[in-house]
Amino acid sequence: MNKLLVLILFTFNCVFVFSQKELTQEVYFDTDKYDVPNTEVNRLLLFISSLNDIDIESISIFGFCDDRGADTYNLILSQQRADAIKAIFANNEISESLITNVDGKGEILLKIIEEENLLKIRGLNRKVEIIVKPKPPKPLIKTTKDSIPKPTKPKGVLDLIKDGAKGDKILFKNILFKTGYPTVTPSSKKILESIANALIEREDIYFTIQGHVCCTQYSRDAVNRKTKKRNLSEARAEYVYNYFIKKGIDKKRMRHVGMRRKFPLGGEPEFDRRVEILITYTGDQAK
Repeated sequence: MNKLLVLILFTFNCVFVFSQKELTQEVYFDTDKYDVPNTEVNRLLLFISSLNDIDIESISIFGFCDDRGADTYNLILSQQRADAIKAIFANNEISESLITNVDGKGEILLKIIEEENLLKIRGLNRKVEIIVKPKPPKPLIKTTKDSIPKPTKPKGVLDLIKDGAKGDKILFKNILFKTGYPTVTPSSKKILESIANALIEREDIYFTIQGHVCCTQYSRDAVNRKTKKRNLSEARAEYVYNYFIKKGIDKKRMRHVGMRRKFPLGGEPEFDRRVEILITYTGDQAK
């Protein structure tokens, strides 16, 4: 019995540790450079894309140099490399609040590997190491039917469109976008269709579609990973604009604009990857 109990506990611990496993990525640099090579940028973007469905607790970024160069020079260069990687994270809508360490470590010892070419070994030391730590899983809470609160029906976006007047700004709280992309998440498409239908019924509403991004520094726009252009907020607004046209809404009733990161909501980053509708005219005012 005791052996069985030990086995169960060991199995549980193994599963728990596995679920908490840190994700790592290395980015390599040319000699004396801190600009990220294009091939390494593409590898890093693939890594960032893999983080979309992970609840991140922290990200650590550590820069390194090879054994050449003075200590002071290597410390500065390794910090510049770490800062360059942080900038790519920020440009691709990864919240800077998650990045807890951005440190240049200077020179590291030559790697002990099965490689005789000294240049190749040094190349492996000109790098940045990225460590992503997921949040621990939330404990399961057993609920009964009596403990589940009955849902209330707050005034939703469809009601806001129905009762909308000039000057109203309608936030699509449930229209969420993929990190770094102008396309909505699969779960948002049905909601977007419902909004389009509501706008078709209110033919008297003329409006502006405003696109927003999260996590970029100051009021900069984020990079659209699809086109590599720094116009993601505009691309999100245009995505919704084109969707509405396909659903039968007259393009004369609407325009679209990118708001960059001028108006963060101050909550979870995913809700800053958003669109809003600003009603500009209603009824006879539009004629």
